[in-house]
Amino acid sequence: MGEPEAKVALLAGASGLTGNYLLDALLEAPDFARVYAVTRRPLGREHPRLANRIVQFDRLEAQLKGIACHTAFCCLGTSRGAAGSEEAHRRVELGYALAFARAAKAAQAQRLVFLSCAGAGSDSPDSSLRVKREVEQALEALGFASLDLLQPGPLIGLRREMHARELLRLLVVPVVSLFQRGAREPYRGISARTVATAMLAAARSGRRGVHRYTYPAIHSLAHQSVHARSSRADVVAAKSGRPPS
Repeated sequence: MGEPEAKVALLAGASGLTGNYLLDALLEAPDFARVYAVTRRPLGREHPRLANRIVQFDRLEAQLKGIACHTAFCCLGTSRGAAGSEEAHRRVELGYALAFARAAKAAQAQRLVFLSCAGAGSDSPDSSLRVKREVEQALEALGFASLDLLQPGPLIGLRREMHARELLRLLVVPVVSLFQRGAREPYRGISARTVATAMLAAARSGRRGVHRYTYPAIHSLAHQSVHARSSRADVVAAKSGRPPS
């Protein structure tokens, strides 16, 4: 027997760049009847299918008890600079991400879609990438029926508040990406909206086991999702007697 048509999503990181795009996509998705968005502060938006759960992340698992979901999405993350220290960085990247994953497992989620990053590896000289690889390994050990690990390069998109360095990066990354080919392709900059679309597509894929997606596979997933959405729109238009778009 397949999954029910209307599913429940559990999302962490909805206030971030990619998470915000993903929340929009989930609220528009006809196959998700309810979206639990887990945040530290209120999102400040209303939607009939949105339930914004305000939590203290140090008590995340206890505060999410009683929730049931089909699919969990994790977009939690921060930079070492934003976190303020190596310890604080690990607490968010590793501690909170794993706490959310355990809460999702307890909520009977069969699939976890996790936003990692390109180059995540235990042998990397970059401590942030080593932490990401540590998280990935810990998530695999939790034994989800399906685990999708998206590993994009630098995320491109406008945030609500951006410092001068971030604005400069927004201009530079697309130019640098033009020259990243071959072995460097996974490190190309990519739109946060594209990554969010790909995360939803991964959730709909039906694949079991652990799957990792880098730049080309993320674009492929996003393309599949857009094509599927257009096909569904044409079907709806045909049923209503309107010409397809």
